[in-house]
Amino acid sequence: MTSVATDDRTQVLARGSAGALEAPGLELVVVDGVDRGARLRVRGTIRIGTAQGNDLHLTDATVSRVHATLRLDGGRLRLEDMGSTNGTFVDGVRVRDAYVSPGNLVRLAETTLRAEAVQEPLRVELAPYDRLGDLVGASPAMRYAYALIERVAPTSTTVLIQGETGTGKELVARAIHARSTRSARRFLAIDCGAIPENLIESELFGHVRGAFTGAVAERAGAFEEADGGTLFFDEVGELAPPMQRKLLRVLETREIRRVGENRERPVDVRVVAATNRPLATAANEGLFREDLYFRLAVVTIELAPLRARREDIPLIAQHFLDRLTGGTERVTPELNALLLGRAWNGNVRELRNYLERRVSLEARDVTREPPRADLAPVSELRLDLPFKEAQALLLQRFELAYLSALLVRADNNVTRAAQLGGISRRFLQRRMAELGLRQAGEGAPDDDDG
Repeated sequence: MTSVATDDRTQVLARGSAGALEAPGLELVVVDGVDRGARLRVRGTIRIGTAQGNDLHLTDATVSRVHATLRLDGGRLRLEDMGSTNGTFVDGVRVRDAYVSPGNLVRLAETTLRAEAVQEPLRVELAPYDRLGDLVGASPAMRYAYALIERVAPTSTTVLIQGETGTGKELVARAIHARSTRSARRFLAIDCGAIPENLIESELFGHVRGAFTGAVAERAGAFEEADGGTLFFDEVGELAPPMQRKLLRVLETREIRRVGENRERPVDVRVVAATNRPLATAANEGLFREDLYFRLAVVTIELAPLRARREDIPLIAQHFLDRLTGGTERVTPELNALLLGRAWNGNVRELRNYLERRVSLEARDVTREPPRADLAPVSELRLDLPFKEAQALLLQRFELAYLSALLVRADNNVTRAAQLGGISRRFLQRRMAELGLRQAGEGAPDDDDG
């Protein structure tokens, strides 16, 4: 077996487990278009487009700023269109995503590239263990993510984590922080969709007394509070354009200015950002600053949805059952079959919530429907769980009860409920979906676009 430094729960994989992903070596060569002759050897995830930050920078004006990406997916190279204006074609067929092999012709608008074989295969090392921190999974996708975390953690590189809601993006950020030289300092998470737009600048940069109505005292912002540590921007794509510009400036200058203040303050903060939608697509659509996207995505870690790594479900389920029952309950063949048969659109978070309901209600009929919000006791303390687990569970129950009551008070009008709660509408909609409250907002007069 391979010996690695991990936490006590990490299981080192048995000898013979694949230690790397390999794909045929590939070089992209522009064979038609204004950039004819340009070429790039594929050595990992690459971005193709006309923006300067792309790995393959094209000058064809018909190509989008970030037109497409090419990355290793299992043992194959997967091409994905990033919401381009004029489309991506493989051997004449327009695709949203497709696997590319030597010999394929890839057309981006009026530029055509040929995938040419090279002798040396593309090889990506995988971590030899089945969990990292609170991340669990032995699939190649997860072991690739662990390897990236281990490599990038000791640096000060800005990291962008992409993945669907519930895949564990904050756990990745915490794992990076825990393995960095900043681990002794603060890790601070900011949910960009939860803070009202008129307060976000003060939350991030702080303010001086009298800077605005209600600013009765001077206050440090998140950048100063996390000085020397890590600042995690969850759902960074929700930032409004003015704040995107200000965040970019801070990343470039390492200085902040409190609201109402004229002097700059130096800060030493590592930024890790996360989003549940491709920022490259948002950049192409003009919804997110292109320069900020490239500044955040120095290293990108993609988290696969649970449906794409179903072999991890039994391992994850046992991990949660161990925490919920103190190791007294096992994943039986019947439960395993049930879990593998579900879609898990809410990913790992949905799986955890399902098992929590099952254990809390002592339900042996695991097919029953989720409990109503009024059956979730906010006051119950789980002293049999570690502090952070018990804290997260209590917070989840509070959110479920609070948001349910808020929607009732607002007659299921999502916009009004958000106003009453002092939160953004998008944050409320996202938490409704995550907590299984989507039905509570159906039919609301202002919920047509949610």
